[in-house]
Amino acid sequence: MRLGDLTGKRIIVTGATNGVGLGTARALTKAGADVILAVRNVELGRQRAAEIGGSTTVVKLDLADLSSVRAFPTLIDGHVDILINNAGAITNHRADTVDGFEMTLGTNLLGPFALTNLLLPRVRSQIINVGSDAHKSATLRLDDMHARHTKWTRLGAYATSKLAVMLWGLELDRRLRVAGSPVVTQLTHPGWVASNLSHVSDSTLMSLSHRAVQGLAERLGNSNDEGAVPTLYCISEPVPPGSFVGVSGRLGLRGAPALIGRSVLASDYDVAARLVAFAEKETGTTLSV
Repeated sequence: MRLGDLTGKRIIVTGATNGVGLGTARALTKAGADVILAVRNVELGRQRAAEIGGSTTVVKLDLADLSSVRAFPTLIDGHVDILINNAGAITNHRADTVDGFEMTLGTNLLGPFALTNLLLPRVRSQIINVGSDAHKSATLRLDDMHARHTKWTRLGAYATSKLAVMLWGLELDRRLRVAGSPVVTQLTHPGWVASNLSHVSDSTLMSLSHRAVQGLAERLGNSNDEGAVPTLYCISEPVPPGSFVGVSGRLGLRGAPALIGRSVLASDYDVAARLVAFAEKETGTTLSV
């Protein structure tokens, strides 16, 4: 990946302690960028920063806690060139965040949504949201986004949260273009990355299943560094605003970065506007440019 010289660029990477986030932060620091590792586990973040080297800053951020999200902008000074909303979660059991959001949705959509709204006036050039091809299998119930009245499943909640991210990205791009903003935004799909499954499951049966799936992912999927490539591609290449960048291989597992398609639902501007209205109401933040 030809990132070139990023010296002088200030970039936030959420979820930078493991997986694709770690691979992304490593590549950016190697290219000379000043990288802010926005992480829940500050101690682990400092360990990763020491391993990565380069110019890094570790700042506390828990996307499942809006008080932490609101505090984050006060912990950094000045402008940011690029915001990479990479962090994501998948849980085995239904749980709520401290704010009463379904955990997967709160971590994957509502936390990053609020963070972006709060930081947007300070972002100079680009916002990259890590989505997923998993959005194509999702259903969307705007009247029950927290699955309080419908059946909750681990993969269903994850797919729904990623569909929501895709719709948010669609509306974010539209508003930035309408406002004539110099900031552009893209969505990415990292392919199938084994390490992204590392926090899934503690039961014996699920652990066995997890180990089998992880073994397949390690053979057929992307490494952390390879999973970071679609995000890095958005930085290094003239990717059109609003694009969805993933991998070119079969089934979206791995391959070279490429512009890929999204579902019909993920391309619906009316649904995207309704989704953003929901997120604004839940977080008390506004997507204004």
